[in-house]
Amino acid sequence: MRLNKLFASMLFVGASFSGTVLADTFQPFEVTDIQVEGLQRVALGAALLSLPVKVGDTVDQLKLQQAIKSLYASTNFENISVSHEDGVLIVKVTERPTISAVTFEGNKDIKDEQLQESLDGSGVKVGESLDRTMLTGIEKGLQDFYYGVGKYGAKVEAQVINLPRNRVELKFKFTEGLAAEIRQINVVGNHEFTDAELIGMLELKDYVAWWDLFGERRYQKQKLQADLETIKTYYHNKGYIRFEVTSTQVAMTPDRKGLYITINVNEGEKYKVKDVNLTGDLMGREELMKSILPIKAGDMYNGGDVTFAEEMYSKYLGRFGYAYPEVKTYPEIDDKTKEVTLNINIKPGKRVYVRSINFTGNTVTEDEVMRRELRQMEGAWLNSAQVEQSKARLNRLGFFETVDTETIQVPGTDDLVDVAVKVKEQPSGSFNAGVGYGTESGLSLQFGVQQNNFLGTGNQAGVSLSTNKYSKNVNLSYTDPYWTKDGVSLGGSVYWNEFDANEANLERYKNSSYGVALNSGFPINEYNRINGGIGYRHNTISEISAYEQALRFYNIYRDDDPNADLSFDNFELSLGWYRSTLNRGTFPTDGSSQRLSGKMTVPASDLQYFKTDFDTNYYFPINRSQSFVLLARGRLGYGNGYGQYNDNDQILPFWENYYSGGSSSLRGFKSNSVGPRSFYLFRGSEPCSPDPSGDGCSLPGDPNKIQVSSGRSIGGNAIATASLELIVPTPFLDEAYTNSVRTSFFVDAGNVWDTEFDYAKYQTLPAEEFDKLQDYSDPARIRASWGVSLQWLSPMGPMVFSLAWPVKEYEGDQTEIFSFNIGKTF
Repeated sequence: MRLNKLFASMLFVGASFSGTVLADTFQPFEVTDIQVEGLQRVALGAALLSLPVKVGDTVDQLKLQQAIKSLYASTNFENISVSHEDGVLIVKVTERPTISAVTFEGNKDIKDEQLQESLDGSGVKVGESLDRTMLTGIEKGLQDFYYGVGKYGAKVEAQVINLPRNRVELKFKFTEGLAAEIRQINVVGNHEFTDAELIGMLELKDYVAWWDLFGERRYQKQKLQADLETIKTYYHNKGYIRFEVTSTQVAMTPDRKGLYITINVNEGEKYKVKDVNLTGDLMGREELMKSILPIKAGDMYNGGDVTFAEEMYSKYLGRFGYAYPEVKTYPEIDDKTKEVTLNINIKPGKRVYVRSINFTGNTVTEDEVMRRELRQMEGAWLNSAQVEQSKARLNRLGFFETVDTETIQVPGTDDLVDVAVKVKEQPSGSFNAGVGYGTESGLSLQFGVQQNNFLGTGNQAGVSLSTNKYSKNVNLSYTDPYWTKDGVSLGGSVYWNEFDANEANLERYKNSSYGVALNSGFPINEYNRINGGIGYRHNTISEISAYEQALRFYNIYRDDDPNADLSFDNFELSLGWYRSTLNRGTFPTDGSSQRLSGKMTVPASDLQYFKTDFDTNYYFPINRSQSFVLLARGRLGYGNGYGQYNDNDQILPFWENYYSGGSSSLRGFKSNSVGPRSFYLFRGSEPCSPDPSGDGCSLPGDPNKIQVSSGRSIGGNAIATASLELIVPTPFLDEAYTNSVRTSFFVDAGNVWDTEFDYAKYQTLPAEEFDKLQDYSDPARIRASWGVSLQWLSPMGPMVFSLAWPVKEYEGDQTEIFSFNIGKTF
């Protein structure tokens, strides 16, 4: 007859067995064999390893308690019972089920990804065994989260659905309910500052204006804590060093739909700085450190200045390899005189060296491409300024959406760190084949590959074929930005283009061109670079309208046949300077960039002319998170001819003119429409023909019968534009898209003019005809507009949408409120 004696069953998980009392009749026995029943997923060997009993051992009550605790500690079982028969130890187990799926239902405030990430940290994920005892704690933690955001009616229920083969589906059902709104916020104990002043600086609100579409009165516990720190910081910055928040009360209305918040404060009095002492290890730089101290005796106490001083000294020490300095301020407060002595203690710690620099996240970009941008070197001491500079250079490449750096102390050492560089790559080029449309370009067809990080090498390569209503292009280009290890670049391009000005909103002409160019760049320092190049270009100009301004060009370069096409071969030299302190290559939020460039044709060319351009951009972050940024942009350009041809002064070819208007310059005006316009002179019904003397109309007849007819835009040889933009967070868009979508409000202003236009020359025309002309040589004819713009780095390429309204325009200007372009760089 089998003796089956139960020693333990269904023991509480995690409970101590030291207090378990077994039957008094229990007698120790010698184990002759061990049997484990109920195993499915867990191997027998693994179970026996967790059992601190072996064949031949004598088992007593304490030994069995330890055995059961050890089996539970393996986390493989949720039920264990032990018995014995004739020396055979029989262990019956019920394994914890395996989680086959985790699902969520009814959650809106918390995304599935956030929930799964939180559960992963608790070991609750697909493939792991389920510990049912953890579910209650998880439910409570999730409910506490909802309470923290003001949803006091929220409920969370974890359901375990049994599946075959000891598997389960874990389902979390959420009933979120409505958030309680803040009915009123009260500040008690304030005398120096009004309730309105203090409540106005809080993130929590008890009133939202009707026009504030994004405001809310929702309560969040974390925001309340942040708001209390905001009030405390405000008082400390005003000299109230003894200020404190004595208590806060959050009271709920009986219907659990409203909250009243009361903040009790003790302001204290204002204190002045009596003296500032620097103590600790000043590394022989005491005078220098004192000279840069932003706090002086006699100043009103300012907590922000104290924090700034601590951070400043920490960064200063970080430049010399002291990565973990301790800079703490110990105030000595004299309540009688209302003065405070600040003792700033500096402990540089040990100088730290960089063992290695490691990159993660770069699946395409080679490590070498990133490493050559670094200014922090391996083996050198850690320099915080050089780490930040390295981060900025990586950002300016334009290959990465984000770049983060972290210093990690090497285990077992106190003077070695590794620098971890984590990047998130973004498209640094495009492959396009398809159809596009823009208000400026119309229907466009394109095929091309443009890659600024070709095969992860950092080299720029491009092959493009495109056509739209006014242009056809073929371009092959390649640039190696590190042709030498010192950062000297080398590149070249071969191109062909056909341009129909009539379709581009310009006066009619066609320009067919092809050429080749070679360019190189030389770094001066971290922020400045000089570029130079040489190229050959062939132009064929045809179907030119005989407008008055074009006659100047005809008079200099015309052929015996005035209707023949004009062809020119030019050799061009270019030289430029570029400076950039921008924090990112795409959608920067801080820093500035300036570009000065010039090109000219060499004297042996068919045409002799030059062009110079200057562009500048300044980004001024308004808040610390740099979500609000002020952008100031400006452009100046001028071109003209030099030398003579057939005893005539050469001028800038009209196809090299500057143009303005459209989504890339003066928004609110049609593309290329701002500036000088063509006009024609007629005697009767006959248009005037080119006059060798340069005096305009050469047809015989009565000069008083000459008529003026206006044409289309032709551009000019000078340009000046400026823009002021306020970059703001894009409404209804997640912060994750900050680096790929940008919204801004803008004001644009500028003009294009012709310095060679002789307005006075046409005063001999009849008065009614002269009145039709405008002085296109006047730079003061400024146009202006304002509006809002949205830019998106879409999978199809950059997209720009603009709504703009002109506020200053002139007769003949063509305006448009809405414009957009796909695949246009900005």
